[in-house]
Amino acid sequence: MNGNKPQAAPSRWRQHLTLDMPPPLGEKPVWVHACSVGEVSSVAPLIEGLLDMGHAVHLTVITDTGYAHALRLFGSSPNSGPGSRCGVSLAYLPWDIPGLMGRMITRLDPGLLLLCETEFWPGMLRACRTRHIPVIGINTRISDRSYPRYQATRVLWKHWLKGVQLFLAQSQIDAKRLKGIGVNKKRIRCVGHLKYAVRPPLVDSEALRLKVDGTARRPLLLAGSTHDNEEETLARMFAGLKQVAPDLLLVVVPRHPQRFDAAIQSMHAAGLQVQRWSRGPARRKHDAIVIDEMGVLGGIYTIADIVFIGGSLIPHGGQNPLEAAVCGRGVITGPHMHNFTAIMQDMCQADAAVQCLDAAEVEACLQRYLAHPDELRQLNAHAAAFMQDRADVARKMLKTIQPWLGYLESAAQPLQSESARQPGAGE
Repeated sequence: MNGNKPQAAPSRWRQHLTLDMPPPLGEKPVWVHACSVGEVSSVAPLIEGLLDMGHAVHLTVITDTGYAHALRLFGSSPNSGPGSRCGVSLAYLPWDIPGLMGRMITRLDPGLLLLCETEFWPGMLRACRTRHIPVIGINTRISDRSYPRYQATRVLWKHWLKGVQLFLAQSQIDAKRLKGIGVNKKRIRCVGHLKYAVRPPLVDSEALRLKVDGTARRPLLLAGSTHDNEEETLARMFAGLKQVAPDLLLVVVPRHPQRFDAAIQSMHAAGLQVQRWSRGPARRKHDAIVIDEMGVLGGIYTIADIVFIGGSLIPHGGQNPLEAAVCGRGVITGPHMHNFTAIMQDMCQADAAVQCLDAAEVEACLQRYLAHPDELRQLNAHAAAFMQDRADVARKMLKTIQPWLGYLESAAQPLQSESARQPGAGE
């Protein structure tokens, strides 16, 4: 990461309208589009691999939090890359209007578009098809909730997606759903979930531990990426948890910054003594500390003793459990993890996660692990082994898309003839 002082993000709306666009990279870059924080994190190892291969990368995002996270990962300014490589430019995605999307693509002149998960924008796909720009879907997933909508509009999606040369599905479930909306099976492959390629954050664990807990000795229960009402539910569990771990410190990281105050208020209302992270470490009188800063959750996973994944006690669908697992932490979740169905199935089978039926079962599970540290150590060890077994996904994905990258390197034929010869290009 660049050591210079970060610059302010550009006007999101001016970039949406293509009134402001980053300067061209001077060569046909690989255009990567990722929506927000989670997608940016998951695609980071692939971007690093592309940079190591000598490719320039243009990364587009939609959300402010995704933009800020990309800056943290890839450099201090929108047009600088990590360290001395300076190979990543960054911008907000234009609105999906043919004129705007086409203007940005003409200026960027990419040689390849990599689309994360389900960021399928019809105007974008049409503009790329018109300009003979190959498109590959990476980490493609179709969630339980969205699949019926895709099926209901199957005819449209079959048309819009026909220009995508290849889909690298997250799982066999996602591959089956792609077939269900009209994608030819020859254009679908499974090489693993790119989120398995996530790397543990580089942090000073001892300093971070002191910043969270001034005593550096209290057991830490981390509730990562919590949503509405979950902090209150966890606060109600706290009295029972303290019976087995009297010195327990609850560390809460709300998913969205606009909920920091609400999370603190709901926990105060439940009778907990709560400290803000921005006001210094929690001390023995505090029951909980709320992390009121974005971008630090990954580091805090490295110091947690036991981890609960938020978004799972309400019908949100959960948050990414692999960010904890790569830090050697098993996870405990509520019943609603449908955004990560395949991952949770694999983690539970590997004894690296426990998915509970309701809040009462979550509380009982937390009590059991707090009361039996040996079982907790096993859970965490299984999580570490689980991630180690799957750490090669980024390399496999780069190898799979190498034919398209090879065309960029040689630039021997016009893109139109290249795309016609690319494997899986036909219906």
